[in-house]
Amino acid sequence: MNKNFRDATIFYRFFDRKSEVVNIFLHGWGCDHKSLMFSNKAVSGSCLFVDFPPFGRSSKDIRDWTIFTYANMVISLCQHLNIKKFNLIGHSFGGRVAIIMAAVCKAQTNKLVLVDSAGLKPKRKPSYYLKVWTYKFKKKFGMDTSKCGSTDYLALPENMRKIFTSVVNTHLDDFLPFITAETLIVFGEEDDVTPVYMAKKLNKKIKNSKLLLLPGCGHFCFIDKRLEFVAALKNFLN
Repeated sequence: MNKNFRDATIFYRFFDRKSEVVNIFLHGWGCDHKSLMFSNKAVSGSCLFVDFPPFGRSSKDIRDWTIFTYANMVISLCQHLNIKKFNLIGHSFGGRVAIIMAAVCKAQTNKLVLVDSAGLKPKRKPSYYLKVWTYKFKKKFGMDTSKCGSTDYLALPENMRKIFTSVVNTHLDDFLPFITAETLIVFGEEDDVTPVYMAKKLNKKIKNSKLLLLPGCGHFCFIDKRLEFVAALKNFLN
């Protein structure tokens, strides 16, 4: 189904609308709702899956969105569907949205699951600052900067690059102490996108939280160790 929000059409799928608490699954950047669809049969109760623009079947052409726009989008969808209580399950980029919602919508948030979640200020290596300096130098002197940036950045159309830059440069560390919902943090031990030190910081700053590290897993731990992930999710949510 679709819902209009600002300049976009949002695609979503809502299963079993009868339960009081709805499980809301929020996918990572570059993915769509199908990446987490297997969870529909793993947990009990209603499940809502959303495609974040410009991914999946949602609008491709959006402008001037921030991470807070994405969070407001999901909140607006909850109001539209009359969802008053929810569990939030966010992977990577979806974790950013889940952190904001859990901190702002305390009364509505029942439980929170952060899976290889992004959103924290990273520890930068010297190579990062060298890349930034190179980009600024080339831009200042009119040189070609089309190949400057991460793989995710370069894969985006021009209108999305500004949004991507805004998202990755918005750090949500200060939101963590305001989260009161019981929280499960699941990370792959070999995650090189959102490293384990981020998982430990989430665990330290979110008071009512517990940490599960899955060995032999990268940034998509729910794929690398699906059985273990599903068991942990079922046990926590059910």
